[in-house]
Amino acid sequence: MKKPFVTLEQLKEITKQYPTPFHIYDEKGIRENARKLKKAFSWNKGYREYFAVKATPNPFIIKILNEEGCGTDCSSLTELMLSEALGIKGHNIMFSSNATPAEEFMKAKELNAIINLDDFTHIDFLEKTAGIPETICCRYNPGGLFKISNSIMDNPGDAKYGFTKEQMIEGYKKLKSLGAKEFGIHSFLASNTVTNEYYPALAKILFELAVELKEKTGAHIKFINLSGGIGIPYKPDQPENDIMEIGEGVRKAFEEVLVPAGMGDVEIYTELGRYMLAPYGHLVATVLHEKHIYKEYIGLDACAVNLMRPAMYGAYHHITVMGKENEPNDYKYDITGSLCENNDKFAIDRMFPKIDIGDLLVIHDTGAHGFAMGYNYNGKLKSAELLLKEDGSVQLIRRGEEPKDYFATFDFCDVLKDMKY
Repeated sequence: MKKPFVTLEQLKEITKQYPTPFHIYDEKGIRENARKLKKAFSWNKGYREYFAVKATPNPFIIKILNEEGCGTDCSSLTELMLSEALGIKGHNIMFSSNATPAEEFMKAKELNAIINLDDFTHIDFLEKTAGIPETICCRYNPGGLFKISNSIMDNPGDAKYGFTKEQMIEGYKKLKSLGAKEFGIHSFLASNTVTNEYYPALAKILFELAVELKEKTGAHIKFINLSGGIGIPYKPDQPENDIMEIGEGVRKAFEEVLVPAGMGDVEIYTELGRYMLAPYGHLVATVLHEKHIYKEYIGLDACAVNLMRPAMYGAYHHITVMGKENEPNDYKYDITGSLCENNDKFAIDRMFPKIDIGDLLVIHDTGAHGFAMGYNYNGKLKSAELLLKEDGSVQLIRRGEEPKDYFATFDFCDVLKDMKY
């Protein structure tokens, strides 16, 4: 059973000031999780977590993680600007992008961020636009299927990201000739894995590649970035990952492969988003309508604008009807939003206690890839974001959008300029 980190009594007080829908984040949980991750990899002196900004691009959240020792993983100009605004610069930023515009490479170089190249052709593009830095990283794609214990985890061969092994070898040689002195390896082979085997298996692949690259190019491998991929149990009956066991598995692969090759000084980096934030965010919504036709529908004031994953991927997010946690789940509902799209549903044919108009619903695990994936289809406006602080107080960390925000880019339109909101 998933238990919300806020109570019904807390939500009743919060909604007096901040109307639903809104995303709310748990500062205490975020900090504790960041400290546990750091402990799991404390065996590696150079270890650093680069939080994936795309997961939750809110400066208040990023500041909390930065205070816990995390850098930022950025993939766009605005994410770089957000890091800069928070005082995060230099090698505390990892810039991992693809099909990258010149101005983004230039900004990353200006901030002295670690640039992670996605393609062999980007070497020439970077050299012409921003110049080759002394520390550079390349993203590896091994191709084929990625398997663990004969289970297919993902299909890297069908992914648009990364260099082939042959391109990695030639790329390192070329980068060295252009002045690069220290190198990193990056790879992302599977998403949202709920298994303690993923990171150790990935680590061994990258460690073996690092040894080969050193032997064939003479490059000094400074770090290996395991990227993201550690998932969370969205469903109540799924087991959780054990980050301590995962860290130990990576350590064993490190001792087995890198240490005998004289590469025991390699730093290990991670680039987690979902694992860092998803469990520590809720989308809170109010029941506005109930509909009785061929099925039973519950209509919320939230929609896919606030949480796209169920509509986009058919993803499961657990839902708690606040105040009714101990009542039997003997009513079958579709929980919907108000978009003009039939896939705008948070749950389909799911069993709940009886839901009434005015009930508050907590949609779990929205702390990553929740608000961040929002959009404005149907002219819907993005919600506020709140922070439940460690002392129990609540802080507004992003106001909800207003109609004036939606119309702001129509600055050529006199009719909208004069509109009152």
